[in-house]
Amino acid sequence: MKKILAPVLFLWFIVGCESESQLTFEPLLLNGETCATCPSIEINVPNAIDGSSVATAINRSLSEEIISLLSFSEGQGDIDTAEKAIASFTNSYKELKSKFPDEMAWEAKINGDVIYEDANMVTVSVNSYSYTGGAHGYASTSFLNFDKKRGVELDTPDLFDDIEGFEKLAEAQFRTQEKVPEDKNINATGFMFEGDAFHLPYNVGYTPDGIQLIYNQYEVASYADGPIVLTLPYVEANKYLKLKVEP
Repeated sequence: MKKILAPVLFLWFIVGCESESQLTFEPLLLNGETCATCPSIEINVPNAIDGSSVATAINRSLSEEIISLLSFSEGQGDIDTAEKAIASFTNSYKELKSKFPDEMAWEAKINGDVIYEDANMVTVSVNSYSYTGGAHGYASTSFLNFDKKRGVELDTPDLFDDIEGFEKLAEAQFRTQEKVPEDKNINATGFMFEGDAFHLPYNVGYTPDGIQLIYNQYEVASYADGPIVLTLPYVEANKYLKLKVEP
């Protein structure tokens, strides 16, 4: 019995330690008003409830992301909560609808997911779609990366020990994936990189499959081309990262 119990206890200890390092989240669901002249607003993002410094940073950054996506008032400095941002979006549409009764209904959908977490890092992906008139709406993905031990959000340059080396690796894979000849300008096949030079996208994040780069619509290509997604496996990317991941 003792021979069986010891391995079981050891396994329980390992599983317990792993679960302790995981943050705890609950869904935060927010919706706009329901009325004939109200836009459709649906928000579903994770809310960290651990009370740790990184939990605070995650919730603050998600709130700021919602505010940025929904705020339409000129004095956005007064909009400091998701609820106020929802009100701003709603009031902007109501005001426009009162002047132009034929205005198409606005809508906004924001969904967030924790897509990666280990002992050092947690990454939240925010997918959003909004329609505020015109020929079509706009969809985008944002990555929010957090250093769990320091309790802070990391900007893209903060992810790397050697960002220039990573950029060269990313360009080589981009050219291969998108069939851009090595001896041609990066924009030779129709891309729209500023200054005719490759650069990393605004959104770079940790995922289970590797470091992922997302160029949202209009960032380096036309709307019709849609987003461009590039994933670099950790076995290739690790040498450039500050916080490395075991492949």
